[in-house]
Parts: sequence; C-alpha cells; structure tokens
Amino acid sequence: MPTIEQARTWHTNADPVHDFDHVLRVHNLAVYIAGIEGADLEIVRAAALLHDAKGAAPGEAGRLKHHLASAEFAGEVLANQAWSPEKIAAVQHCIRAHRFRGGEKPTSLEARILFDADKLDVLGAIGAARVIAYASLAGTPWYAPPSTTFLQTGKEEPGEPHSAYHEHLFKLRRVVERLHTQTARSLANARLAYLDGYFEQLIAEWNGVR
Repeated sequence: MPTIEQARTWHTNADPVHDFDHVLRVHNLAVYIAGIEGADLEIVRAAALLHDAKGAAPGEAGRLKHHLASAEFAGEVLANQAWSPEKIAAVQHCIRAHRFRGGEKPTSLEARILFDADKLDVLGAIGAARVIAYASLAGTPWYAPPSTTFLQTGKEEPGEPHSAYHEHLFKLRRVVERLHTQTARSLANARLAYLDGYFEQLIAEWNGVR
C-alpha cells in the first residue's frame, strides 16, 4: 500500500491548487466516505493518494490529461508493490474517472467515492480559497460580471474573462448534482451554502456596497 510519506514525494512540484495538502484532504474525505458507504478501503486509499500524482500547473495542456498520466503512474507504483492486476485496474479506473470534465464515468463504488471526495474539496471555505488561487495562477480576475450569454449558456462573450465567479457559476454550483453517494451529498449542501454566501459577500464588497 502506498504510504502518505511516499505520496508526499510525488507532489513536491505541484501547483498550490493541486498540491499535497489537496491530496491529503481528498484522501481523508475518501476514507471517511468509504467507511460509511462500505467500499474497499485499500483501493480507495491508493487511488486517493495517486489521483493527482502526475498533474500539471493551470494553463498547461498536461493538466487536461493528468488523470490519464496519474493512472498510468499508479499502475507502475502498484505493480512494484505486487498488487494483483485486478486491484491495479480498479485503482486506475478510480483515477481516470475522477476528473469533473473527463470522459470516463465512475462505475465502481470506489471510483464514485474518489470522484465525490475530490469534488467536495472545491466547496466550502477550502473551495473559496482554491478557486481564488486558481484564478490568480491563471491570470484571470476574482470577479467580473457575467454576461447574459454566459448565464444562459455557460459560454463567455468575446473578451469576457472567466473569473473565479464564472467558475463558481459554471462548475462549483453544479457539483452537488453530480455527486454519487448520499454521504458526500450531505456534506456538500452545507459547503455549497457557505460558498454561495462567500461570493455574495465578495461581490458586495467588490461593488463597494458593504
């Protein structure tokens, strides 16, 4: 089984949004959800520790395929630890299916739990910090008024920036409906309420209202 100490070495060059602190939070959430939902803890733990092992900084093309690179890397790590081909395949499926905009859907309970744990980390106080950090790393504003086109279609008008608030509307507010386990949904509702309130306050302060 990969250890937390071993996993830490795989994330020394990660960006602040996908660093080892994120991995550790996802690991702890996944283990908590797995204990309630009755999943295979060994598969869940390994997948959580390896799911971002081969990431890339925001804006780099590699970030779009980090789930595939991380799954391949996981296969190498677990094969060296004498895991069975079946368990390696189960972990790799979890990793390939954890991406919000990825093409592979989580079909196993363990994959659904990793997906849910990863998505919970974009909500709540941590979610607020991460979406602002991501915008700063990407060189986009924290807030810009979304156009009517964006509100209706999710696509920006020419020249319209994709601010942190745009990301909140486009992705973060939709996370709860994409979650698979009841345990994760119960955690997500409170976190989303906090995040909604955060952006309401941010916009008010941005406009000098309070």
